[in-house]
Amino acid sequence: MALNSEQLALDIEAAMKAKGFDPLANNAAGHEWWLAFAEGIVNHITQNADVAVASGSSAGTYKVT
Repeated sequence: MALNSEQLALDIEAAMKAKGFDPLANNAAGHEWWLAFAEGIVNHITQNADVAVASGSSAGTYKVT
C-alpha cells in the first residue's frame, strides 16, 4: 500500500470529527495544516522505516518506499 498524504489528512480529519472535534472550524488549523501534518508523517515513515523479511529468497531488510 502506498502512503498518501492527502488521504491521511482526510482520515485524521474524519477521526477528529468522529470524536466530536471540528478540525476545519474557523478557529481551527484548516485542511492545508492537516495536509502538511500528514505529509510530515508520510515523509518520516518513508525515510526511516525498514521491513524485515525473515526467511526465503528475499530474506533481508528493505526500505519502505
